[in-house]
Parts: sequence; C-alpha cells; structure tokens
Amino acid sequence: MEKKLHNFLNSDLLEKYVLDDISASDRLKVEHYISTYPEVEEAYLKLQDNLEILAKAHAVEAPKASLSNIFEALDEDSKIISLNSRKRIPWFNIAASIVALICAGALYMKNEQNKALLEENQVVVDEIFDLRSDIEDNNKRLDNLMQQLMELNNPETAKYVFRGNDRAKDLKTVAYINPIEETSMIDVVSLPQLPEDKTYQLWAEMQDRMVNLGILDASQRNLQSVPYIKDALALSITIGPKERLNTISSDSAVAQIDLNNKQHN
Repeated sequence: MEKKLHNFLNSDLLEKYVLDDISASDRLKVEHYISTYPEVEEAYLKLQDNLEILAKAHAVEAPKASLSNIFEALDEDSKIISLNSRKRIPWFNIAASIVALICAGALYMKNEQNKALLEENQVVVDEIFDLRSDIEDNNKRLDNLMQQLMELNNPETAKYVFRGNDRAKDLKTVAYINPIEETSMIDVVSLPQLPEDKTYQLWAEMQDRMVNLGILDASQRNLQSVPYIKDALALSITIGPKERLNTISSDSAVAQIDLNNKQHN
C-alpha cells in the first residue's frame, strides 16, 4: 500500500486535478485518494496554496470577437426604359432584350455574391489561424503553469524571503531554489518605486566574486525563472544606476538572503 501511495504522489495526477485538466476516471481516482489518505490531502492543500502564488501571473486572455456578417444589402434602383419609335417593334425583339437585361442583372448579382463569399471565407481563414495561435499560446501557458506548480510542490524546493532594509522598507521578494533540479525562480511581491535612472538588480555571492543575475522589474509581478548558480553562498538585491548594470558597490545592497538558512512564510 505504501508503494502504491508513493507512486500516486510521484505522478502528476494531483497537479492535473488542481488545474482541471484530467479525465473523469482519473478525477474519481484522485478524489478517492484525497478522501482516504491524509498524506494525499496534505499534498493537495499544498498544491492549492502554490496555485494561488501562480494565479496572479497567468491571466487568461479573453476570446476574440465572433465573426461579423460581411454581407451588405444590395439596393437595386428601378430603371424605366422608354421605347419611343415610330415603327412597331416585333414582340420577340422586346422579349430578347428583357431576357438579356435579366441575364446581365443575374450575372452581376452572382459576381457580387461570389466576391462577398470570398471575403467572408478569407475572414474565416484568418479567424481560424488566430484561434489556432490562441490555442497554442494557451497550451504553452498551461504547460508552463504545470511545470512551475510541480517545481513549487517539489519537496527539494526551498523558499527564501527577501526583506528590504531601511533603504527599501517595503521590498518583499521570494526566491524558490531547488539544488537537486538546479532551478531558481523569483516572485516579485513588492518593490518600492525608484528614480528613472535607478534599477533593482539580483546578484549571487560566490566565494571570490559576485555574479549578476539580471534586473528585477517592479512591473513584472509574476513568477519568473532566473539563472541557477551552483555553490552560491547568498543572493542580494541591489539598487544601482541603469548605465552601470554590471557594477556593484559595498553599500548598494537593500536585501539579502543566506542560502544556508531556509525561511518559511
């Protein structure tokens, strides 16, 4: 039974259940495990908490407008043809003229309808292309969300909380680091606004040097991957000038975490 439970927890059924991307039979199986085994219920609740962290970063785009009707009403002006002649026109000539006019009008209408159908078909093709692109984008977002959720739920993933010093009291950022999978993610919770010429930067402290991991953007309030640096002793957030992104001074750090100390919130 322990082996069966272990295999279930190592599968991705719980993640699929939380994301509502699961078959009916697997859904029943997951709900049975949740109601039967406390370990599964605890893992499920943890997944729910982790999903809240990710939810703010993955808004679902609204669907595009439905196809509009491109047919235009065709108003036909009635035309009066006066036939004035001293001589009497044979009736079959008149009939032939009427038939010719009817055929010409029908041909014109047919051409206009064909043009409208071609335009409508092109609109349909464009909408199908856009729809396929939207589906591909949504599938990529779902795959990315699934991957991030599994990383957060991994027991080897450690959570570290940055808290700002007196220079950035409202700063709060969370790092999720997995040394086994060698992955790092940053969740920007809050970054105080800076002057136009300043920016936040993330650094990894090594034994003999500092490694720049990139800029932290206050507008990017989502979970994002950052480079994993093996054997890093600490991570620091600094404030520095935009024109010198790869330089660091001794007093520029506003938040720091020791990677040997795991913090929970």
